[in-house]
Amino acid sequence: MLPLRDDNPTVHPPILTVGLIVVCVAVFLLQIAAGQSGDNEIIYRFGLIPAVFLGHASLPYGFSQFPPILTLFTSMFLHGGWLHLGGNMLFLWIFGNNVEDVLGHVKFLIFYILSGVGAGVAQMLVDTQSQIPMVGASGAIAGILAAYMVMFPRAKVLTLVWLGFFVTTVRIAAIWFLGIWLGLQWINALSTPAGGAGVAWWAHLGGFGAGLILLVFLKPTKYLFGPRRRGPW
Repeated sequence: MLPLRDDNPTVHPPILTVGLIVVCVAVFLLQIAAGQSGDNEIIYRFGLIPAVFLGHASLPYGFSQFPPILTLFTSMFLHGGWLHLGGNMLFLWIFGNNVEDVLGHVKFLIFYILSGVGAGVAQMLVDTQSQIPMVGASGAIAGILAAYMVMFPRAKVLTLVWLGFFVTTVRIAAIWFLGIWLGLQWINALSTPAGGAGVAWWAHLGGFGAGLILLVFLKPTKYLFGPRRRGPW
């Protein structure tokens, strides 16, 4: 399933949502401009490597001058390819604008960054010895998805569905779309060996959990258990 858009208008322009997308795209273009070897160096220098972060391993000389603690933040602005970037930015655009609309710009940025940090911590706890760099905004975006599911459970998401050669679009309530997404993260996380290369499933779950916790502190109380506007969403 791939979300195409939601039927959930915003009141204020999503300045930070757009800004985060622009920054991620700009950073990825810099990765491309650096060439393959330069891109690898960027990922190893600024990506989150659990073993390096926790002091179980170190990078070769020349890579290590960047403080590992900061990779918790820099890693969420790097991406491993066009599909990785495009998928993340699509989810951020569809679901981030409404969350920013409710939280406000400053709280939204805090929410996004801390969700990303929670995602990184969760992935590190699963495999503390991993020397595979973790990059991508998906952990932070998972926090956004958690907030959207709580605030706008009835919002309709136009979804592209394909089953073999059969392709169609359906409008699905956000609670179902995001519930299915969350279930798939659990299935993949539990079926993927710790330390395996590929998608950081536990980061997705960690970001989602961090989003739920942060929402209690950052979201206005009167909005905590339902949407703020009357309508089909």
